[in-house]
Amino acid sequence: MKIRTLGRHVREGVKNLGRNGWMSFASVSAVTITLFILGVFLILAMNVNYFAKSVEKQVEIRVFMADLTPKEDLQKFEQSVRNMPTVESVEFISKDEGLKQFKESMGDKAYLFDGLEKGNPLPDSFVVKTKLPQDTPAVANQIKQMKSVRSLNYGEGTVEKLFAATDTVRNVGIGFIVGLGFTAMFLIANTIKLTIVARRREIEIMKLVGATNWFIRWPFFVEGLLMGVSGALIPIIMLTVGYYYLLDAINSSFEASQLFKLLPLYPLVYQVALALLAIGAFIGIWGSLVSVRRFLRV
Repeated sequence: MKIRTLGRHVREGVKNLGRNGWMSFASVSAVTITLFILGVFLILAMNVNYFAKSVEKQVEIRVFMADLTPKEDLQKFEQSVRNMPTVESVEFISKDEGLKQFKESMGDKAYLFDGLEKGNPLPDSFVVKTKLPQDTPAVANQIKQMKSVRSLNYGEGTVEKLFAATDTVRNVGIGFIVGLGFTAMFLIANTIKLTIVARRREIEIMKLVGATNWFIRWPFFVEGLLMGVSGALIPIIMLTVGYYYLLDAINSSFEASQLFKLLPLYPLVYQVALALLAIGAFIGIWGSLVSVRRFLRV
């Protein structure tokens, strides 16, 4: 396509927006509202997934060894666990280190346990983390069968429920986003179709004087692209400003900042902006091309 012809199509597409002011406004408004709702759900889903991953990363197996286990057996046990393909890390915690950590966790009450160093009742232990949190129960069952293991704890029962809940939340979030995406496509396509119906005589005349189908399509292509991108810019600005103030409000309160762990503003807004721009552009182009197709047969 020649640069001059392309420039003509772009100018016509921009002019068409002005010629059909109210219909263009209706189309852009439909894009804006739908993509704003979609953007809210997208941000919500991304933060829920972030929270779920943060919780899953805290899942670990605490393995307590039998009393008087020889140092050689402890080393063999550690090496055996490290060799498991699904294990990411193994940390040895001696009974003395375990007592120290326990006293630190008691805060102001730590003095109540002074003197236990001489007859430390805590066993040597290991903290095991898997590469994937979902592998924790299977690895724990394997470790449980090993020599010198007295007991272990990984939150059995609770962990399985946690994984099931996070998977459900992720699936529901994805379902909402996909559903809203399709809803946006059909809603905006129908809105754009109304603008084209209002100009069917113009298309018929162009067709009768010898214009090719693609020559007719290009201005609508540009117009749909502009409407889709314009409709995406407004929710991007609204969501960016709204999320900034939400983060500011949460971070200004210590209790809220500890309770709600949200994704930082950047790169989240870049990711959401890119997604909404791509969706808006695709919907605008797709709606225009599909809608104009029926009027190309004169």
